[in-house]
Amino acid sequence: MTINLEMPKKLQAVIEKAHQGAAEMLRPISRKYDLKEHAYPVELDTLATLFEGMSEAKTISFAGAEAFRDSADSGGEKANINGGNMSAVVNVTEISWGDVALMLSVPYQGLGNAAISGVATDEQLERLGKVWAAMAITEPSFGSDSAAVATTAKLDGDEYVINGEKIFVTAGSRATHIVVWATLDKSLGRAAIKSFVVPREHPGVTVERLEHKLGIKASDTAVIRFDNVRIPKENLLGSPEIQVEKGFAGVMETFDNTRPVVAAMAVGIARAALEELRAILTDAGIEISYDKPSHAQSAPAAEFLRMEADWEAGYLLTVRSAWQADNNIPNSKEASMGKAKAARVASDITLKAVEMAGTTGYSEQTLLEKWSRDSKILDIFEGTQQIQQLVVARRLLGLSSAELK
Repeated sequence: MTINLEMPKKLQAVIEKAHQGAAEMLRPISRKYDLKEHAYPVELDTLATLFEGMSEAKTISFAGAEAFRDSADSGGEKANINGGNMSAVVNVTEISWGDVALMLSVPYQGLGNAAISGVATDEQLERLGKVWAAMAITEPSFGSDSAAVATTAKLDGDEYVINGEKIFVTAGSRATHIVVWATLDKSLGRAAIKSFVVPREHPGVTVERLEHKLGIKASDTAVIRFDNVRIPKENLLGSPEIQVEKGFAGVMETFDNTRPVVAAMAVGIARAALEELRAILTDAGIEISYDKPSHAQSAPAAEFLRMEADWEAGYLLTVRSAWQADNNIPNSKEASMGKAKAARVASDITLKAVEMAGTTGYSEQTLLEKWSRDSKILDIFEGTQQIQQLVVARRLLGLSSAELK
């Protein structure tokens, strides 16, 4: 399989516009909203309007629900027309370079939007594609084991009745809608788990509390309870049929879209830390040369080169998974590889940057300490490091989740 990693002019436009927005709109307010947890960053409304206008031009895609679908004239089949996955990934990378927490707070760019795109029918995408959707999977009784969903959805006439509680819902108090994972029949196991689009301001939906967190403080994280929430049966994403033979594969396809996006967040924040660290090392008189082997350079320079090479690996894996999605190539394994590598690299680089910068890195003189706090969540949500390794192992060995736990 060959892949051309040179970005076309169309994607260069995405990168330039996103980087400009990140540099001029997000970086200046990054510390402000890190210190004002749960305050809504009103400046993001301007950025969201900019993205919406550019997306409507049908030339480039961002991370909203339509980013991962091709234009309507494709006949409903995915094809390599606008490179929507790649466009969304490079956009997220640049915005996360500015501030990953603010990236998670941009209206209409939620992970729930990627979920809608992943499993919605064309009719549903037409109806629900313009909402701002959060993603609600995790529950008090489980973390990474998505198959343990206990929230229920019972069909009653033309409506589903949803009951349960979800925790750690990113943008849960801000998004207009929530993509809720619930089971149609617990006795049928994983195959009965479906995703539903629920308006946040809907009878029975209660935001119980907002979490206080280590990082991504500009992004709210909510606990949400669903008490006899009635929604139209058409709000079940994809097919309502329970295909036992397909197992959990249907709803899990959501992650093939969202994991590259999370990996892109990690790539962006790690690059920000590398750039800041390089400037600090250069100011300290430390030369970093690409013409000398690492053993012939100072210890800080050699360590920087190692980190940069690690970052490159995470970036390339992320780009590859997006490219595969745009070219109709199954990317489940590569999406997990990219997410695992990029997230681990981001955590390693941001923490090492704090260490190497000394007191400057540990203080609030720079954003290094903030980036080290923000990066950890990227190794946790959308599946932990261990979950990604399990997915990769299952794909390589051709084993099911029941066969390899």
